Amino acid sequence: MWRKSALQHAVEAMPSESCGLVIVKRGRQVYWPCQNLAGADDGEFVIDPEDWAAAEDEGEVIAIVHSHPSGDLEPSQQDKQACLSSALPWWIVEPKTGQWHQMKPGVVSQTLLGREWVWGETDCWTLVRDWYAQQGIDLPDWERPETPEEFEDQPLFDSLWQEAGFRELAADEPLQVGDALLFGKAGVLDHVGVLVEPQMVLHHLKNKLSSRDLYGKALIELTGRRLRHASQD
Repeated sequence: MWRKSALQHAVEAMPSESCGLVIVKRGRQVYWPCQNLAGADDGEFVIDPEDWAAAEDEGEVIAIVHSHPSGDLEPSQQDKQACLSSALPWWIVEPKTGQWHQMKPGVVSQTLLGREWVWGETDCWTLVRDWYAQQGIDLPDWERPETPEEFEDQPLFDSLWQEAGFRELAADEPLQVGDALLFGKAGVLDHVGVLVEPQMVLHHLKNKLSSRDLYGKALIELTGRRLRHASQD
């Protein structure tokens, strides 16, 4: 049973939070321990993206697990928000007592995944606006040029993010769930996404379905600005 392995991992990680994934491998549910990249005293967890990628190579990720060594099983507000955004069940274990708490994502978050790409109707900015709307944050919309090619010549996002209530993160500020990311090449930032859990970005690429993808090396190298909305400071 995967819970036994997850509990043992939580005990070994004390006083830090442990974190891991539940995967389906060869028809069985298996616990996949991950390294927590957060500091020992942060009272939070950041799953190593390499561990997440390795888990996906081995099976299908079906749940996220972390511990609360403080003894309080109540999920934090960040836990609740990240669970909603991940579209995966979350399990919290208290290593001293072996008690468990489960959270399930809201059905509404599923409507953001697998959308068809339609310029000006369901594109990357539409997806980001809709995600923030689910968090109770109303972002402005802007009239797009007639074609995406015109937009690529003169991207809107890099000139309007301040108007939308965002500020740019300092170089030493770590990302948190809810931060927006502007992506592009050669200084032309023509794509936007939002960090919906510690290593996962919700975004909608041109002519593809909207998806939640690992914020790994490829996306990090394309990141031109990291932004935080005033309501989340």
